[in-house]
Amino acid sequence: MTQGLDPALLAKLACPVTRTPLRWDAERGELVSEAAGLAFPVRDGVPVLVVREARVIAET
Repeated sequence: MTQGLDPALLAKLACPVTRTPLRWDAERGELVSEAAGLAFPVRDGVPVLVVREARVIAET
């Protein structure tokens, strides 16, 4: 997904694990929780904030 996420929606979303803000990764089309080390997919413009659907982010 190359299009952006609505900034008003992004401001209201939080990580379901840590309740911290999410960061939009436009290149991968996912919402990233730095605190939880998870990336949540966005499918057809809809954020999927389900932990079992999230991708674990490799530690740097």
